Amino acid sequence: MSPTSHDTDRPSDADRMGEDLWPSADYQRQVERLRAAVGETVYLVELVESAIQLSVHLSGTPYELLGVIDFPRPDPARGLTPHLLLLDDGRGVNLGRIARVSRRPFAPEPADVLYLDQAAHHNLLFAERRLSGDFLAQRTRAALGECLGADALIEATR
Repeated sequence: MSPTSHDTDRPSDADRMGEDLWPSADYQRQVERLRAAVGETVYLVELVESAIQLSVHLSGTPYELLGVIDFPRPDPARGLTPHLLLLDDGRGVNLGRIARVSRRPFAPEPADVLYLDQAAHHNLLFAERRLSGDFLAQRTRAALGECLGADALIEATR
């Protein structure tokens, strides 16, 4: 592979043209990188889904990548991609539940990134954080306005 094929932070023109395709045009190239890394130590950034939220679990736990196998029932609506990673802790994790696989746990160089879910990377890992003081104050005022009425809110903010 050429050095530019490891640059996972910027999708190629072909990837941008096929953004609506699932999985993305870059997906198969990333799966091949993962297959080439079987037997190596990797670090995961996992997507954790619950009934009320989607979060990211970033840990420095090393895993040995034992294999990349086909997943027989991919489902884009549920975020299940066509491949699973087999890990030395006994788990099989669907790539749809992983934001990043890399050779380094934190702040990996582009060459160390084996798999990167672009949507999770931009929308979860590095999205603008909304829990600022201004954001909370604005939401609190709006909630108080609904509970107390607009006139009471105007008096409370004076």
